[in-house]
Amino acid sequence: MNSSSFDPEHIAISKSKGIQIDWKDGHHSNLPLAILRDECPCAGCTGAHGTPPERTNHSQPAQEAFPMFKPALKMLDIQPVGGYALRIYWNDGHNAGIYSYEHLRGICPCASCVAGRATRQEP
Repeated sequence: MNSSSFDPEHIAISKSKGIQIDWKDGHHSNLPLAILRDECPCAGCTGAHGTPPERTNHSQPAQEAFPMFKPALKMLDIQPVGGYALRIYWNDGHNAGIYSYEHLRGICPCASCVAGRATRQEP
C-alpha cells in the first residue's frame, strides 16, 4: 500500500455502531465497535511495555452458556488527533488508544483486506 492508502476521503461516525471510512484510493472500510475496541493500539492493550496485552474480545462470540451482563459497547466521544488519527473514548472507561489512519486501514475487516493480511503472514 502506498501512503495515500491511509488518507481518508470521508469518515462517518456512529457512536453506537462504529466508523465507516471512504479512502482516497477508493477502498471502503466498515469498522464495527467491537473490532475497534478489540484492536485498540494503546500500550496497555498491545503489551508494548513488556506487560501481558490487555486485549478485549468483544468481537468473539460468548464462550459461556450464561455470560455475565455487560453494558453494550459504545463510543462516548471521538476526537481527531492532528491530521493522522482519531482518539476514541469508550463507555468502559478506556481512552488511551490513538487510532492512526494507517492502523484503521490495517484492521479493515473486509474480505480483500483479511485475505491480503493472511497472504503477507505466510512464510
